[in-house]
Amino acid sequence: MLTLDQDQTTGKLSLVKYHNVDTSAAHGLWITCGASLSPWNTHLSSEEYEPDAPFLSSNSFFKTFSKNVFDDETKANPYHYGHLPEVTVNPDGTGTIKKHYCMGRISHELVQVMPDNRTALMGDDYTNGGLFMFVADREKDLSSGTLYVAKLGAGFSVDPAAAGAGLSWIKLGSATSAEIEALANSLTAADILTATKTDPLDTSFTKVIVDGVVNWVKLKPGMDKAAAFLETHRYANLKGASMGFTKLEGTTVNAKDKIAYSALQNIQSSMVRGNAAWRESTNITVEKAIVAGGVFAHNLAGGQKDLDGNTINSEWVPVQTKALLIGEDITADALGNLANPDKVSNPDNLKFSEKLRTLFIGEDSSTHVNNFLWAYNVDTKALARVMSIPAGGESTGLHAVDEINGWTYIMSNFQHAGDWSSSLHSKVQATLDPLIRANYKDRAGAAVGYLTAEQAQIRLA
Repeated sequence: MLTLDQDQTTGKLSLVKYHNVDTSAAHGLWITCGASLSPWNTHLSSEEYEPDAPFLSSNSFFKTFSKNVFDDETKANPYHYGHLPEVTVNPDGTGTIKKHYCMGRISHELVQVMPDNRTALMGDDYTNGGLFMFVADREKDLSSGTLYVAKLGAGFSVDPAAAGAGLSWIKLGSATSAEIEALANSLTAADILTATKTDPLDTSFTKVIVDGVVNWVKLKPGMDKAAAFLETHRYANLKGASMGFTKLEGTTVNAKDKIAYSALQNIQSSMVRGNAAWRESTNITVEKAIVAGGVFAHNLAGGQKDLDGNTINSEWVPVQTKALLIGEDITADALGNLANPDKVSNPDNLKFSEKLRTLFIGEDSSTHVNNFLWAYNVDTKALARVMSIPAGGESTGLHAVDEINGWTYIMSNFQHAGDWSSSLHSKVQATLDPLIRANYKDRAGAAVGYLTAEQAQIRLA
């Protein structure tokens, strides 16, 4: 938690103090990634790449995590990770944390709570990922509610001129965070389901694809709720969801127009016809991979029912998805770019400014020599490149703050400058590596910062 002071004359923000949040009540944190600010001013974090509980014995990374956190490589419980942590900010600048175990155990990234203070749309940074939605029972309280996953209709396209695909919603279950945490404490993967990566030649098993890998899965009797919230990816497959997206990352909302946005960092693998991870039944199909990815827009509406005919208690349900901005793969240019540098590539973080009517897009790219921060005005359709990140670094920490005492801020960070890729940076690495090392702590430095201007001064078109 960082406490800042604002110079109201210049808009400058200065660090006053910081406070480390104790995460022990949440069993520690696992691979936290993109975050957002809730409408009630709490920090909504994320835990991505949830530990694969049925195959944990082969996960040396998780054993190392457990050793580092608990001094015992067998003590960490995989079902405690892959959830959504929420940090409450206290008036004295300290913070407290809790996890919401009822929002699905997926590869969480950048949840967006809608203006109703109840509906949350969630990114799923995963291969064979899904579009997930959570509707809380009460406003400003994510500790209980109903979890849904999308089923796409026909019409999915990467052409921004196409009408797009309709979205229906499958109810996975309703629960409180406390009851799912209790299940996590008491159950193992073997209690919930049987999963194997070799064909058991048994028709009682269902063939699914999980993170690009074929699984055969059989649910144990009476374990639907546990599977829905602790084995969410596998259970969503069993329920017939469109589990075909590749790295569906940041989400944000344009409240005035009732449009949500999702970043697809890549359009490849499980989305491409004929790929080993692809299934036609997901209705998510492209004929050729677009490594550069793109941004999709979802129209939102009320009065919706799930596929069982039950009313969805929200006015902010995605009902249609269509391409908004799509990157362009190219043969390497003079600098080594593998995607058109005048278009977005590998979008990751997204944030929308209501007052600027602008979608901000941060890249985590394996195709641009320098990742960029972009601004896309939804009225003029103008796309502006507003920041370049040091080569090899990732644009992170994006947030749009519409107004504090007359000043507007676009918060923007970067991490891992100089993370070189031989296929991307071979033409510039020799020149840039000494500069990166000199300026960014021998490639170990990152930076937290912002862009600001008085609202009347800002011109992004």
